[in-house]
Amino acid sequence: MQNTSKLARDGAKWGLLMVAPTIIGLLVLNIYPFIDAIRMSFSKSLPFGMFEFEGIDNYVEMFQNAEFWKATWNTILFCILTVPVGIFLALLVAVLLNSKIRGRTTFRAIFFLPMVVAPAAVAMVWKWIFNTQYGIINSVFGVNVGWLTDSRFVLFTCAVVQIWSNIGYDAVLLLAGLQNVSATLYEAADLDGASKVKQFFSITLPMVSPTLFVVMIMRLMSSLKVFDLIYMMVDDANPALNDAQSLMSLFYRQSFIAGDKGYASAIVVWTVLLIGVVTIFQFWGQKKWVNYEV
Repeated sequence: MQNTSKLARDGAKWGLLMVAPTIIGLLVLNIYPFIDAIRMSFSKSLPFGMFEFEGIDNYVEMFQNAEFWKATWNTILFCILTVPVGIFLALLVAVLLNSKIRGRTTFRAIFFLPMVVAPAAVAMVWKWIFNTQYGIINSVFGVNVGWLTDSRFVLFTCAVVQIWSNIGYDAVLLLAGLQNVSATLYEAADLDGASKVKQFFSITLPMVSPTLFVVMIMRLMSSLKVFDLIYMMVDDANPALNDAQSLMSLFYRQSFIAGDKGYASAIVVWTVLLIGVVTIFQFWGQKKWVNYEV
């Protein structure tokens, strides 16, 4: 018994030692900065990095600011545009890559390729493609549309790039879930005369729903925190900036350009609360459609 207890204690010590770098990184790079952001959100920025406590003034100013509400709506609309379409296309790609087609390994690499390319490079290439004067899109279709300068199209254009960038990664995750579905289920369905469409909705979709749920959480969080794509594709001189600016873009401008870190921290806290509400709603709703049965 003593040897067993000693081995258990030694195992616990080694386990804590192994996870210590991750825990320390989480505390230093995530937890402490967020707590500090909450503190700064109740403070006024002063010169030389100093702050003065001023209560909820930053939040009052934020909720009365039309630019803030516009950025919030842009962020929510961006999620609506990217998440459902992106997940649907990723699932479609995953199903095709899971089928017996020639060169599927090559196709998997091609679809995953955007994930290994720097977001800045992706944004710059697509910015050139959608350019009004010499972009490929306008040249091919013979139109003169300001995809990135017209307020009617700018957010949809950014959403297209976001979807294209993430399809490969999401498809790989969903492909892993598809490959865990037992082949005997499909064999039994074939014997019962079920069509491929019925098999997809009765077998494939329920069995891959846990992976689909994880992908949905990741994609929603990513869309709510979008910054680099919009920052690279829509610069400060763009007349459509107000119609594409996300919460994180507004945070960047207020913190690093305007220098009002207290107000910017309030935007961060609001974004975290928004992500928290969406996540809680997802976990509540997943009980109705996610199947964890083996």
